Amino acid sequence: MSDRRFETKSDRESETKSDRRKARAVGFNHVALEVGDIDEALDFWGGFVDFELRGKSETMAFIDLGDQFLALQQGRKQPKDDGRHFGLVVSDKETVRASLTEMGVEILPGRFLDFYDPWGNRIEIVGYDNIQFSKAPNVLRGMGLELDKTESAIRELADKGMAPE
Repeated sequence: MSDRRFETKSDRESETKSDRRKARAVGFNHVALEVGDIDEALDFWGGFVDFELRGKSETMAFIDLGDQFLALQQGRKQPKDDGRHFGLVVSDKETVRASLTEMGVEILPGRFLDFYDPWGNRIEIVGYDNIQFSKAPNVLRGMGLELDKTESAIRELADKGMAPE
């Protein structure tokens, strides 16, 4: 029996109806982070990114990311993250680096822009221009953004048949 973890598109197309069907993972709706006080968390995030709130209660806040959101939930109890992290895509990575430095946030060593929030959540900042992740033009327009990709990011997308038009 073949190892199905690395199946190709042609492998999927040749499956018979008797094979088990699977849904395709297509992205993330949101990421949830546990924090301390919600207002303190919003102040922290507002120190390095410009955002709009989708909603807020005493124990939750929802930072709008266009067609996605970041959920902040009060009640972090576990120790700080080690390798576990998420990559937040931003319009200008170097502006975030400068803001974090100005805020006194320690940037973790290494080639990435990683740091811990005050509650121990590890966050990696990723520049939109240099990665494959792409917002649909209508979503960018709704966010009031005009963002470009580097040639290498466009090449990576093209290699997957996903080059921007």
